[in-house]
Amino acid sequence: MTAFERLDRRLVLVRTLTTIGIVLVAAVPAGLGIHTEGRPVSVTAGMVAAGAVLLVAITSVSEYLRWRATRFRVTDERFEWRFQLIITRRRSLSRDRIRTVDITAGPVHRLFGLATVVIGTGEQSASAEGGLRLDPVSRERAERLRVELLRRPESGTEAGQWSGATGAGAADAADTAVAGAAPGGTAIATLDWRWAIYAPLSFVTLAVAVAALGIPINLVNWFGSVTGYTDGIGGELQERLTALAVGAALMAVLLVGLVVVVAALIGAVGATLLFVEMWWGYRLTRESDGTLRVRRGLLTTRSISIEERRLRGTELVEPLGIRLARAGRVDAVATGMQQSQGGQRTDHRTLLPAAPRRVARAVAATVLDEPDSPYDRALTGHPRAAFTRRLRWALLPVIGLAGVLLAASLLLDGWPGELASGGIWVVLLVVAPLAALLAWDAYRNLGHALAGRYLLGRSGTLRRSTVALQRSGIIGWTIRQSIFQRRVGLVTVEATTAAGQGAYAIPDVAQRDGLLIAEEAVPDLLAPFVERDER
Repeated sequence: MTAFERLDRRLVLVRTLTTIGIVLVAAVPAGLGIHTEGRPVSVTAGMVAAGAVLLVAITSVSEYLRWRATRFRVTDERFEWRFQLIITRRRSLSRDRIRTVDITAGPVHRLFGLATVVIGTGEQSASAEGGLRLDPVSRERAERLRVELLRRPESGTEAGQWSGATGAGAADAADTAVAGAAPGGTAIATLDWRWAIYAPLSFVTLAVAVAALGIPINLVNWFGSVTGYTDGIGGELQERLTALAVGAALMAVLLVGLVVVVAALIGAVGATLLFVEMWWGYRLTRESDGTLRVRRGLLTTRSISIEERRLRGTELVEPLGIRLARAGRVDAVATGMQQSQGGQRTDHRTLLPAAPRRVARAVAATVLDEPDSPYDRALTGHPRAAFTRRLRWALLPVIGLAGVLLAASLLLDGWPGELASGGIWVVLLVVAPLAALLAWDAYRNLGHALAGRYLLGRSGTLRRSTVALQRSGIIGWTIRQSIFQRRVGLVTVEATTAAGQGAYAIPDVAQRDGLLIAEEAVPDLLAPFVERDER
């Protein structure tokens, strides 16, 4: 029987060094915070040093105990994990239930030749009961684990010949597979640095810009009170708003415009740097073991594997800014994929970052092993009633905001009331036309079609998404019709699948067209629930 293995013994050293780095970074603000209470500098330094030493010692001891208590092993049929200290925990995963084996390595891990292995079953997030995390193991052992756990039996092959048999034979077989995997893999896409021009067009730019505006304010509040300054500025601003001259108004507009431009530049630079860190060395390959593998990352390297036999389609995602530049990214629609967590910066399903649309379509065709991309098929539009619904959804909040501003202008005196009155015109002349334009764009983006083995569905405006879902992967249909849809003859047809998001909707399609495409996509699945009009 295969013996249990431990995590890499350098675990304690890595965690200790990481904690020391965090302590050094946090020591200065912590010391400033303690020193402001009036204590002598020597006392402050001693308190900070004692706390730092205690924290490093606790980390070292706890990580040593974790290393001693954690064991794992790979058998012919299962992956077993055990933690035995004061309490005992055991996990056992059937190998045919393992869906993903992802490898990540941060800067410190890479310095010591280590990696983190996340084994997912797709049932829940890998951090919960649906998978396991081995942190850390050696880089070589991580690659062997990926090959061993994702290798599947071939027809006519005995289990002992494929499944990582016990002892030295398993290691030799895995070493051979790893050695041959890289040159044997077929490259589907590699990084083109011209794709970096799409990074500032994403919503990340806005998030970084807002953070750039907030950081100076937080720093001022941290190192000193600004109450006196804000009170003086507020009083002066109130006086100027009561009788604002044209020159002062122009200066105010120029100042606001300058702040916005600077924040936008900072956001664009931040989004570009984030793209570089995430997609450095990007390479999408088809491996000889039947997996699609994405490798990327500058400071933290990532290796994500998807079994092709679990692939049920792809999704072409086009956020508004990137879509205006005629680009989009490609996500995988596969069973058992690990879902993104809140702290993760990108989805495990992403096969291709934002790239020119023709490149995205070509990569999708190659991933799906199709001669032509399903996305080349023209889509059928939806009835004009779908636009009316979207226009109503877009304008109702605008009307509500205008009503609030109108009430404020009538109830408030002085400059607040004048400001509310001016806001009404901004809402009516700027916000309302913009909302109507987005509603029209959302309507234009609606579409559906059948393209060979795939069902196509497209929707969205700020984030337009076109899914190409294998018809064989559809396991059910959900037909939804609200009272408002019933009045105008619309339905929402939702394809249920075990892959990706679990369901993909074709919203606000004509009732007859929706039922027809559902019946044609998967014959006889919907037949018992519909009545056919012979005309």
